[in-house]
Amino acid sequence: MEWLNYHHLHYFWMAAREGGVSRASAVLRLAQPTVSAQIRQLEEELGVKLFQRQGRTLVLTDTGRLAFQFAEEIFGIGRELIETVSGRQPGRSRPLAVGVANAVPKLIVSRLLRPLLRAPDPIRVVCREENTEHLLAQLATHSLDVVITDAVAPPHVRVKVFSHTLGESATAFFAPPTLAVRLRRRFPASLDDAPMVLPTSTTALRRALDQWFDTIKIRPRVIGEFEDPALMNVFGIDAGAIFPAPWAISRDVSRIYGVRAVGRTDAVVERYFAISVERRIRHPGVAAITTAARDDLFAAG
Repeated sequence: MEWLNYHHLHYFWMAAREGGVSRASAVLRLAQPTVSAQIRQLEEELGVKLFQRQGRTLVLTDTGRLAFQFAEEIFGIGRELIETVSGRQPGRSRPLAVGVANAVPKLIVSRLLRPLLRAPDPIRVVCREENTEHLLAQLATHSLDVVITDAVAPPHVRVKVFSHTLGESATAFFAPPTLAVRLRRRFPASLDDAPMVLPTSTTALRRALDQWFDTIKIRPRVIGEFEDPALMNVFGIDAGAIFPAPWAISRDVSRIYGVRAVGRTDAVVERYFAISVERRIRHPGVAAITTAARDDLFAAG
């Protein structure tokens, strides 16, 4: 009888999950050559290649993707065994690894993930936040099931992925209550020279906002630029400034941050996408996300 070396499989699984041997080595606290050697031994045992090189990146072969799916099941069951015998396991759950692009507001993500709490079969969500390029690299190695982003996958991505439209939203401006009431009367002209925090110039939202400001001939007084929308909002409140956010989550923004809407514009539209390696979505968690987006969060749009 042939036996599988589970140590070798574990190193392969970590490399596939972390998106490369170097990252897996850091997590395992082992030298990179040690991990590479273990993976090569597994390939020799199975008689197949599990990784192939594309440029500077290692990506899974078709057989490697199949092996990774089995490894996920194997080590997932191992975790459940430990939790069950120690009395910590209430029931089996299916993992869903979600990559979130930095520019996507966290309240949008929270609303998209909310239906998973009511899923008939338990789903355990693992979220990783990063720039889109790095997230797509992890998607290619099947370390992620889906990536939520504010733009379709760029054409230079080597791996075949599919962009599923989640929806779009007009852009609103929010401010502390006293400032919001004062600026609301002459919106959008009232935004001229008003204190404002904005996303950085590398984001699609910032470029669209700058174009709109030029069109209506106003120039806000920008006191801060941020990659993280949540940090931008909190800083804007502390500074007594205005900040933009999707109109689709306007009630959540007002309730959580204690602000009021100054006004909204349909000229600046924020779009969101779910990127996967599947043309047709099969994972029930990803399907729940896309359904929630179209039937609830962005239904008005």
